[in-house]
Amino acid sequence: MSTGVDESTGTRAVAAPTADDGEVAKGTLQGAGAYALWGVFPLYFHLLLPSGAVEIVVHRVLWSLVVCLVLVAVLRDTAWVRPLLRAPRSMLTLMVAATVIAVNWGVYVYAVNSGHVVEAALGYFINPLVTVLAGVLLLHERLRRLQWAAVALGLVAVVVLTVDYGRPPWIALLLAVSFATYGLMKNRVGIGLGALASLTSETVLLAPFALAGLVWLELAGSGTFTRTPPGHALLLASTGVATAGPLLLFAAAARRVPLTTIGLLQFMTPVLQLLCGVLLLGEHVPPSRWLGFGIVWAALVLLTVDSLHTARRRSRARLEAPALVG
Repeated sequence: MSTGVDESTGTRAVAAPTADDGEVAKGTLQGAGAYALWGVFPLYFHLLLPSGAVEIVVHRVLWSLVVCLVLVAVLRDTAWVRPLLRAPRSMLTLMVAATVIAVNWGVYVYAVNSGHVVEAALGYFINPLVTVLAGVLLLHERLRRLQWAAVALGLVAVVVLTVDYGRPPWIALLLAVSFATYGLMKNRVGIGLGALASLTSETVLLAPFALAGLVWLELAGSGTFTRTPPGHALLLASTGVATAGPLLLFAAAARRVPLTTIGLLQFMTPVLQLLCGVLLLGEHVPPSRWLGFGIVWAALVLLTVDSLHTARRRSRARLEAPALVG
């Protein structure tokens, strides 16, 4: 929406919303929807008990593949297949990404169904800090002062929480590191893959292992898919839609809104996870643990301020560039 001053009256006029305004608003709602759905995943995965983490993950892989193949067929979105098959290095990188995200899924489901939702939420709070640190250690990126301060606060928070838990917060660290590694691998694929193509390729690569795991669980008598009422089997089958739905919403949002908006929306997920754990699943958080969370949140404030400041500066530079050329 734009504003201007009517010279004949001296009053400020408000222009009608532009098409771009509508697209940004639509994208923001889509992004909020994606992060909200991810935020209530603790309640969803809690419904899948008594299935264990391994069984839930193998079903998630297989049913996600089914959903993806249906969508690929309906949308006829196959242009990415041939270039990917001709790029073995990209396939290998995707295999690593798929493995890492499977580990992430397994750790998260274990956390939810073993009463560690709050620690899982912590993992997604510290994930941006781990991503920044990975950029320094692996990509040799140079950090700005606020980024260094945020990383330093994040390390202090881990120390505080280690003292509080009596152990390092392994679940949070595994979730943060695995998701940061997943993002790094996806950036190194070298072939532009949309959300649907990416999830399809990853689940195709994981499917043989997931199918073998499912057969083993059923033969060993540990599986619940055929040994529980049909409602539970349907819930396990719904993991495909639960996985693909938010991801596609996120992909649609990412095409319409600035990266800074996505960066701010992403904090919805761990906030909702934390609320689910404390208010709905009854997890106890002692004051000392809140202190650790507070330090993490202070680090994220610094990271967000730095991100917004950098985005504003780059936007100003782009606007001034034509004048400098002229």
